[in-house]
Amino acid sequence: MKAGVLFSGGKDSSLTALMLSRDYEVELNNFVFDAKTDRTGVENAAKVLGLPLKKRVFESGLLENVVDLMVEKGNPSDAINLVHRNAINTLAKEYDVIGDGTRLNDRVPMLTYAEVQSLEGKHGSALVRPLLGFGRREVNRLTEMYFTVQYGETGSMRNGDYEHEIRAAFKARGIDPYSIFPSHHEQSLVTGRK
Repeated sequence: MKAGVLFSGGKDSSLTALMLSRDYEVELNNFVFDAKTDRTGVENAAKVLGLPLKKRVFESGLLENVVDLMVEKGNPSDAINLVHRNAINTLAKEYDVIGDGTRLNDRVPMLTYAEVQSLEGKHGSALVRPLLGFGRREVNRLTEMYFTVQYGETGSMRNGDYEHEIRAAFKARGIDPYSIFPSHHEQSLVTGRK
């Protein structure tokens, strides 16, 4: 059975893919707002895992809605959850199993239990979150066992995280992204396999 895994190339989505690959035929799925977005880091991380990568583009207008929502709310939480839900719902139309790398201590992105039930009822898909029982310390330990990883500040990393394009959209509007996003948020990119 195929499982479509949301994939940024970072340690969480890579660990999720690795865990699910034991029981499913995993396909990695990376979403961007603009088809021209550089995905070199994500492509390399997929090669490290030895798993196929599907490149997907969000529907037109979603990025503008996301930026508007962040400006309105004054924080990124609701908008990041909106993007995450959109990606999961897209995969639910194609896969019976969707892999999501959210962890125990993640607040965003995170689907509620009611949203998961709705997804499973509407599409018949199962949302599998293998890291949901793992805190940061254990995720880091497992990452150290399986991967070599590059770390850096969000916006400077060329991984497949949604925030890079969202921050660029803020700058294009003349808005400082740090007025919305936390100033020190570390991202990861898997660069090798141990």
